[in-house]
Amino acid sequence: MSDSRTPFVDRFGPDAADVEFGDDGPSVLKQLAARGSVRKFRPDAVPYPTLRRLCALALSAPTKSDLQQRDIIIVDAPGLKSEIGAMLADGPLGQKWTTDIPSLLIFCGNNRRQRRIHALRERPFVNDHLDAFFNPAVDAGIALSAFVIAAEAEGLGVCPISAVRNHSAKLSQLLKLPDYVFPVAGLAVGYPAEAPTISMRLPLSVTVHRNAFQEDGLDEAIAAYDRRREEAQPYAAQRGVKQFGLSETYGWSEDKARQYAQPERADFGAYVRRIGFKLE
Repeated sequence: MSDSRTPFVDRFGPDAADVEFGDDGPSVLKQLAARGSVRKFRPDAVPYPTLRRLCALALSAPTKSDLQQRDIIIVDAPGLKSEIGAMLADGPLGQKWTTDIPSLLIFCGNNRRQRRIHALRERPFVNDHLDAFFNPAVDAGIALSAFVIAAEAEGLGVCPISAVRNHSAKLSQLLKLPDYVFPVAGLAVGYPAEAPTISMRLPLSVTVHRNAFQEDGLDEAIAAYDRRREEAQPYAAQRGVKQFGLSETYGWSEDKARQYAQPERADFGAYVRRIGFKLE
């Protein structure tokens, strides 16, 4: 965690000064304010009972209408974990650090259980549309966030891995996921080898709204954020140099524009339909 006494200003910029709190704030708030993702871990794996306890805490988080449409898969078989890590590291968009994850979890959306309940109770399943996919996806995300908070409270480091959705079909095969169960995100878990840094975020004036959505001053705020981030946390390398060339200035907006100027997960919709979901 950061040693800063002003983690919100470090993260969001000067307009977050009004939300800072002192040393007397609750420990969980200090933890959340100064948190950061970890990609370098000590080699020792987290014990299974610890992971199982953290899963219980994560699954205590809110769930839409008490439907409980999320599952967590703890991947601790060395061969399987290595295969998934290598898969995530492969290719131009791969994340090489995933080959050394001490403990790996896969958070899944699960609409299959709800459909089984309808069969058991002989009730029609009439909500076979986009919401049937959306609800378990959100449920899984809520559980992942709760797991992150619980794990970091125990001194562990974590990093979500959205790249699992680049390999949804293959991952489903490896984990034996049936129809209507799908990977939402992976989570690397371990003992940090170094303290994480506070990732800078867009200013609150852009992302926190009062009573109604507004975009006044958005372009100027992005430009200011780019300058602040390039000065404090410059990118180690520029994306897509062959296609876009080297940029004299390279901030967050240029990086994200280049990232999504390349195809990614174009087959995800087809995968979701193939496992049974209707997305109308």
